[in-house]
Amino acid sequence: MPAKATRKDKEKEDAKPTVLRGVYMLPNGDKYDGEYSRSEEGVLERNGYGEHTTSEGTVYQGNWENDKMNGHGKLMHPSGAIYEGDFVNNQFTGKGRYTWPDGSYYDGPFIENRMEGEGEFTDTDSQVWTGTFRYKAAPGLKFKLGL
Repeated sequence: MPAKATRKDKEKEDAKPTVLRGVYMLPNGDKYDGEYSRSEEGVLERNGYGEHTTSEGTVYQGNWENDKMNGHGKLMHPSGAIYEGDFVNNQFTGKGRYTWPDGSYYDGPFIENRMEGEGEFTDTDSQVWTGTFRYKAAPGLKFKLGL
C-alpha cells in the first residue's frame, strides 16, 4: 500500500523553480545575460529569455528551456550568417529565416537544422524562388513573379 502523500510532499511537487536574472561567465569564456533557475542540485540552468555570447562572437538572443535554445530566437554568427525563428533543443526546427552573409535568404520550415518543405529562397538580386526544399537540394524551384 503506497504511503499517503504529506502536505510537505505536495508543496514540493507544486513548487516551480524560482526564475532569477543575472549575468554569468562560463569557464570557456562564454557570457550569459538573462533569466535562469537553479536545479535542486544547485546547478544553474538557462530558463526564460536571455542572450548568450560565445568567446568566438556567436550570439543567441531568445528563449531558453532546460539550458537549451527552445522557442523563438535569433542566432548570429561572426560571418554575418543569421537564423531567426523556432528552436527545439538547440536546433532550427519549425518556421524560420536563414540569411547568408551575402544577403540571400531562405524563409520556410526547418527540421533539425535542415531546410525541409515548402519555402522561398531570395537571391542577392532580390529574385524570389519557391518550391520544396530538402536539406541543401531544391529540385524544380520556380521563379516567383512579382506582379
